[in-house]
Amino acid sequence: MDFERILTKRVQKALVPGKVVVLLGARRSGKTFLVNQLIESVGEAKCLLLNGEDMVVQQQLSQRSVSNYKQLVSGYKYVIIDEAQKLPDAGLILKLMVDEIKGIRILATGSSMFDLNNKLGEPLTGRKTEFRLFPLSQLEYAQFEDGITRQKLLDDKLVFGCYPEVANMRTVKQKQDYLRELTSAYLYKDILALENLRNADKIFNLLRLIAWQIGHEVSLEELGRNLQMSKNTVERYLDLLTKVFILFKVEGFSRNLRKEIVKTKRWYFHDNGIRNAVVANFTSFSQREDTGLLWESYLAAERLKVQHYQHIHANNYFWRTHDRQEIDWVEEREGKLYGYEFKLTQNKAKPPKAWKEAYPDAKFTVISRENFEPFVFKK
Repeated sequence: MDFERILTKRVQKALVPGKVVVLLGARRSGKTFLVNQLIESVGEAKCLLLNGEDMVVQQQLSQRSVSNYKQLVSGYKYVIIDEAQKLPDAGLILKLMVDEIKGIRILATGSSMFDLNNKLGEPLTGRKTEFRLFPLSQLEYAQFEDGITRQKLLDDKLVFGCYPEVANMRTVKQKQDYLRELTSAYLYKDILALENLRNADKIFNLLRLIAWQIGHEVSLEELGRNLQMSKNTVERYLDLLTKVFILFKVEGFSRNLRKEIVKTKRWYFHDNGIRNAVVANFTSFSQREDTGLLWESYLAAERLKVQHYQHIHANNYFWRTHDRQEIDWVEEREGKLYGYEFKLTQNKAKPPKAWKEAYPDAKFTVISRENFEPFVFKK
């Protein structure tokens, strides 16, 4: 499969002297593939590739002096540090390089927003450009699939997700084994390492509960009771799960109408394959009972990719009233409101009465298998 990640050219363009480019994304989401594309584009001889998890690299960079770094990068135009969050004092190291080594271009990648942003933090204020890399987006699939193929492969994406290596696998067993290994050996590893968490079972059980509540408001108090944890602990764990790119949250929309629900949140997985690995269910899409849930999760994650990659500045919400009128996805952008209802099959659903009365100028669209492509490609 021959394709190019959307961010490859953008990252290359952003690599200029005086700035550090930061590329964030979950493990196995394709950061290394993008880096290799970049190296191939600019020339391997010009690039110094370092692995932040390598103890030798950590020792080489631990001596924070201009002369040490100049000697290390001599003859190179680009310095690429993979898993930069593993470097002690990463921010101070990169600041010294970018400030003192004339003409050097630096790319730092990381699989944890929490670790990397904390370590880069203040030293790189005003000196970094940040990008987020997601699993393959429909925008990228479009490079090697047409409309007919897209509909044929859609069930597969809804069950196994869009991680790049999954897209290259041909058998169901390969995909299942890969996602189970990815979930246990890598994603959980990052979570537990963030704050030296020792109770892995609590994290796993929390993810399972969230996995069955996609499209529904989540009560932190209820989660805490089920897991025998405090509300604050649940909130902290959910925050960690967002920092390693497993979950993202959507809040309730309101303009202070008394009957609108705003205090609760909805949570989505960035990838359906990870979600299904968490609940240990890779049954084919046509035989599942949670098809509506998977459809909503897929559309929410794909829309997030579209917004990020196409620079669509939007606030994302769900909308619901106490009398159970609701809209799955609401975007507030360019001074306008857009409501989207996610349904597997197209119907002639009208906007909820309370929505139409409160926001008469808002748009409303049902997104189904028949018309989903514009939603996952553009505004």
